Amino acid sequence: MRLIDQVLPPRCPGCGAIVSAQGRFCPDCWASLHLLGPPWCDSCHLPLAAAEGAGARCDDCRAAPPRHAGVCAAVAYGEVARTLALRLKHGGRAAYAVTAAKLMARWVPVGATLLVPVPLHRWRMWSRGYNQAALIAAAVSRLSGVAWHARLLERHRATPMLRQRGAGERHRAVAGAFRVTERGRARLLGAHVVLVDDVYTSGATADACTVTLLAAGAASVSILVWARVLPRTD
Repeated sequence: MRLIDQVLPPRCPGCGAIVSAQGRFCPDCWASLHLLGPPWCDSCHLPLAAAEGAGARCDDCRAAPPRHAGVCAAVAYGEVARTLALRLKHGGRAAYAVTAAKLMARWVPVGATLLVPVPLHRWRMWSRGYNQAALIAAAVSRLSGVAWHARLLERHRATPMLRQRGAGERHRAVAGAFRVTERGRARLLGAHVVLVDDVYTSGATADACTVTLLAAGAASVSILVWARVLPRTD
């Protein structure tokens, strides 16, 4: 055992219980995670209740197919997933980016050429000191071998907190808030981009980023996140 683990033993990202290794979940928190995967919608990768065959689409995608090439999430948003995201975003637990990335890396699309984190506005960066999406993208890059670019996309306009806002209001709040940097434009041309973030809620931010990346020359844009908020089915 490392000396630092004797002085500061590793803790479960979900509940804080002492665990055997840094970033590892305790048995109870691990069992409570809802890992995501097929069967899912062929367009947006929303989990489906049962396999419906190749090309199956959810109701929303049948009505309006998304511009992106699918949303892959490691887990469904829940208490443990939320705790990890909050401790990474606001608690300075940078090591949890690796914890998330280890479960996300398996969903990096075949043929992906570039990982791009959802950017923070410079004011938010100054106050927080880091971008949690960039930490995750860097960790996924190390695990998958796919290159990443920290400053290809920028949030040039500050946007309000989207929590407690409806879907329509969220989309209006982030419309036009992103742009591709001049330095990153050549790197983007023809790239199969994977947009990386911590949580996918309504899709407003991901949609705004996708529109910007495609308009600047990306061949395709997929979304990769730690946790996805699933619609209620009751």
